[in-house]
Amino acid sequence: MTEPGSIAWPPAPITTERLVLRESEARDRAAFIELFSSPEVNTYLGGPRPRDACERTLPETPERRPGLFVIELDGAMIGTIELNRRDAERRSHVRPDAGEAELGYLLLPEAWGHGYAAEACTAALGWFADALPGHPVVLCTQTANTRSMRLAAKLGFTEVQRYEAWGAEQWMGVWPPVPPPA
Repeated sequence: MTEPGSIAWPPAPITTERLVLRESEARDRAAFIELFSSPEVNTYLGGPRPRDACERTLPETPERRPGLFVIELDGAMIGTIELNRRDAERRSHVRPDAGEAELGYLLLPEAWGHGYAAEACTAALGWFADALPGHPVVLCTQTANTRSMRLAAKLGFTEVQRYEAWGAEQWMGVWPPVPPPA
């Protein structure tokens, strides 16, 4: 099976009905600072980072790396999507080699409630499925994050397990569903 690290990066921008998924650019820096320092965005992610620290440490051109897409609406960044390979020491492995990819996303609060997360995640998962056929993707979120739980269901993730971590119940799902071991 092809591994995530073997995908040519960056891909051509992915265009949906309303959005563009693309590599980060210098013009995205302010939106990255907003994402990382927003109390609302980081409610279920351990809390916001101090804005002044983000402004000091974030490079002029935010990190460009395989699996990281900026979500653009009408020429402006509204969030990010990441598809990263999970480390071997991470719990809750779906694949025996622990090499599954993990979907993550952050959207600015003003972008919530418009279906942008579902549209962007659907496009990113479609791209990933074409690039790595048969390779599962996992999504982990706190069960208290009802928006993320609804999005996971809408995207077709199926529950693998629930577990305690970081002082809260976590949910882990897989896409596409992986049949149970025989």
